[in-house]
Amino acid sequence: MSDRLLYRLAALAGFAGGGLTLVAVARRAGLIPENAFTHALAPPATALLLLTLTAFYLCQRREAGRLGLAGFVLNHLGLSGLFAIEFLTHAVLQYLDPAAREAVLTGPGRPYFLVVALVFMVGVLLFGIASWRAGVLPRGALTLYVAGLCTAALRTSVPEWAYLGGLVAGSAGVLWLSVTLLRDATRPALVTA
Repeated sequence: MSDRLLYRLAALAGFAGGGLTLVAVARRAGLIPENAFTHALAPPATALLLLTLTAFYLCQRREAGRLGLAGFVLNHLGLSGLFAIEFLTHAVLQYLDPAAREAVLTGPGRPYFLVVALVFMVGVLLFGIASWRAGVLPRGALTLYVAGLCTAALRTSVPEWAYLGGLVAGSAGVLWLSVTLLRDATRPALVTA
């Protein structure tokens, strides 16, 4: 697969993943109905962003160096863990009675959820720092990505409005970065806008 095709597919996955994340935010905020269909949209959003993140890394891998690789790996592992959590939340936990759901969330699942959130947040921070230093991707988009997703990673420690706002900002960063991938897919190196 050529880099050009990879970047285009990754950009499309970013548009879909970012858009589906915004739908999930609207559902949680009560702006659209909460039903089986709107719950089912959350896990694919995270899965799609795995491809997009890979393209973000590949388009700047030389410039981002080892810090970029470390950030990518941790960000990818965290995002993979979030996919598992989203799947569990929307395909399993919502069908349990409240007491059983609370037992899973506060009992044996809690350390796993905390480790995933920490790995994701550290990965986002390192990836953002390396990307900023690399100067390949738009810095405004990176700011939204890092600030938004780090806030979202603190889901259990921040108010709901901050968590949802973080998802909106992070999604805006992903969408902006995806526009960059799509627009610059024909160039040998992406250029900071």
